Amino acid sequence: MEIPTISPEYIKATITGADSTKARVLSADEIDPTFKSQYTDLISAPLGSRILSFSDEWFAAASNLTTPTPPIRRPGVFTHAGAWYDGWETRRHNTEPADWVVFRLGVASGKVIGAEIDTAFFNGNHAPEIAIEGTFASDDQEDEVKKPGYTGWETILSKQECGPSQRHGWILNQLTEKAYTHVRLLMYPDGGIARFRLYGNAVPVFPQSIDEVFELSATVNGGVATSCSDQHFGTKDNLLLPGRGKDMGDGWETKRTRGVHIDWTIVRLGAKGEIDNIVIDTAHFRGNFPQKVQVYAGEFEKDPGHEDKGWVEVLSPQKSGPDKEHVYGQEVLTDVKGKKYTHAKLIIIPDGGVKRFRVFGKRVV
Repeated sequence: MEIPTISPEYIKATITGADSTKARVLSADEIDPTFKSQYTDLISAPLGSRILSFSDEWFAAASNLTTPTPPIRRPGVFTHAGAWYDGWETRRHNTEPADWVVFRLGVASGKVIGAEIDTAFFNGNHAPEIAIEGTFASDDQEDEVKKPGYTGWETILSKQECGPSQRHGWILNQLTEKAYTHVRLLMYPDGGIARFRLYGNAVPVFPQSIDEVFELSATVNGGVATSCSDQHFGTKDNLLLPGRGKDMGDGWETKRTRGVHIDWTIVRLGAKGEIDNIVIDTAHFRGNFPQKVQVYAGEFEKDPGHEDKGWVEVLSPQKSGPDKEHVYGQEVLTDVKGKKYTHAKLIIIPDGGVKRFRVFGKRVV
């Protein structure tokens, strides 16, 4: 069964408008289907985002904002500063209009479509209002960007009201035309926020030479896992992250099945390309790796479904092993030489866990 999502056509039909800083409020139930299979969290900590500066973090650290797991509660636990919170919390009675945090995106740059603010467990001390600003700056300009007096900020999301202990989502009237490298989260006037997600499209820096092989599927290069059959224990989005992760929690893992079965994930490549090699990594999956893996690829105008026509087998079923990078080159791949593909589909037989799915190739037009 395919995991439900909201289609790009539905999104476009509901966010028409001229002013991209205006936004439609999403219910908590709409946030994941709207963003997670179409867009990338541009400030995801596993992608390598960095916090450059902040106005205050007296009660709880700003770094908690980009923790990839949901917020947790530890009632009755206190630190030197006060009650322990899994989020960012500043002191009371801020004399400035707002507290703030400056982030460097985890991608080269990105265009923004929406955001989520989660005030989970902040009740009576939550952020009353927030806003988001962005700028495009080079690495050698970061010393200026992180200063309170930096004047290059542009409004991405105008001031929005927040409530206690709940997920808040906003989708902009249109994808921002400008790409940003840095964003600033503003909290009016002070308080606490558990998590901050900023969704959009990565704008990668591709190799200048069209003959250079690079990772077409990587999130940082614009790759997105658009759909899957199941993600009971670990999300499909983890498959495209950099590195080999830290444990089973940052991979893709499906629930146990019985009998004849397969699970699958579809990936929209960051660029149309000719596939050179494929890596399927089962790092940390030692007793729950798939028995076999298989890969299909296709050239599509829009994101395909699992059973759509046009899929071509490029890797026949291969025996898998535990905690290992499996590399499949030209000697085992088929129908890749001289072919151009926009999507790849990873199949695991019958179920299990995979840490990373990497499709390497040359960019084609």
